[in-house]
Amino acid sequence: MPFQAATATPRRAMTPAAFVRGVVAAYARYGGDATEALGKGQVTEDLVYSGDGRITAAQFEALAGHAMRELDDEALGWFTRRLPWGTYGMLCRASITAPNLEVALKRWCRHHRLLTEDVLFELAVGDETATISIREQRDLGNLREFCLVTLLRYVLGFSCWAVDSAIALRAAEFPFAEPGHVSVYPTIFCKNLSFDAGSARIVFDKHYLSLPFTRSAADLDSMLKGALRLTVLPYRRDRLLVERVRRVLRNGRGRSLGAEDVASELALSTRTMHRRLREEATSLRDLKEEAKFELAKQELMRGRAPIKRIAEIAGFRNEKSFSRAFRTWTGASPREFRGRYR
Repeated sequence: MPFQAATATPRRAMTPAAFVRGVVAAYARYGGDATEALGKGQVTEDLVYSGDGRITAAQFEALAGHAMRELDDEALGWFTRRLPWGTYGMLCRASITAPNLEVALKRWCRHHRLLTEDVLFELAVGDETATISIREQRDLGNLREFCLVTLLRYVLGFSCWAVDSAIALRAAEFPFAEPGHVSVYPTIFCKNLSFDAGSARIVFDKHYLSLPFTRSAADLDSMLKGALRLTVLPYRRDRLLVERVRRVLRNGRGRSLGAEDVASELALSTRTMHRRLREEATSLRDLKEEAKFELAKQELMRGRAPIKRIAEIAGFRNEKSFSRAFRTWTGASPREFRGRYR
C-alpha cells in the first residue's frame, strides 16, 4: 500500500524517477524482470533513467502495486526478508481499534518490529510536539531514500485517514544528502526540511495524538482497496488548525501578526491557511478578535494593569477603541467587567 503526498492530485506528476528505479532495483534483487510492471504504470525506459523525470501517483500506484504482488514483497527489497502482500494492511488492522492516534502510533511502532528489525519506528512526545523517527539497524544501500521516505509516508498517510485530519508537519528530517529531486519534498512532507540529519523523522503538534479514531473495520477494508488514492486525494480539513491559529495568536501577546506571520508559524501558505479556515467556518480576522478578547479578559481579571495598558497589550490603538470593542463583546465596559472580579 504505497502512500503518496496528501496534497498531490492523481494527474500531477510528482513521483521522482528515482523511486521508479527503486522498484526496478527490487526486481533485480529477486532476479525478476520489471518490464510488465513498467508497462502497467505506462512508464518508458527513457523515463526510468531520467535525472529529473516524474510520473503521476496513478502511474506509481499501478507500477508499485503490480511489483508488490508479483514479487510478493511490500517492502520492495528493502529488508533482509520479504514482507508478503497484505503485510501493511495487517499493520493497519492492528492499529484501527485504538481509541486515539497516540495509542495507534505506539502499536504501529511495536508491531512493525514484528515485521522486521532492519528498521525500528519510534514515537517521542515532548511538551509541544510529537516525533515519529526511524532507526536504521542495517545498511539500506541505494534503496535508503526510497525506503525511508515511503515508510514515513505509510504511517503519516494512515494516520491522516484514521483521524480524518490533515496532520500538518512542523518539520521533516532525513539522514541522507539533499537529493536532486528535492523540489517534490515540500509536497510530500512540508517546507521545513533538513538533510544529513541523524535519522529520518517527522515532527508535528502533539495535540494530534489525542484525536480519536473515526474509522471502522469496514472503512479500513474499503480504504485498503485503494490505499494510494487515499493519500493522493487532499485532506483539506485540519481538525486542529483553528486551535493552532489560536495558540499562535495567544503567544503573540497582542503583537500585530499578519496573515504571513501566522501562516509561517504553521508552515502553511497564506492561501492554504485562509482556505482551510473558511472550511472550518471561521477566518483569521475572527480568530484575531477572539484572541484580543481572551487576552483582555485575562488581564482585567488579574486586576493590576491600567486599562490603557491592557488596551495596548490586546492590540488596540487607544483606550477608547478598546472600551467600545469590549462593550460589544460583553455588554460591559472594561472597568465594569474588572469590578465583577474584585
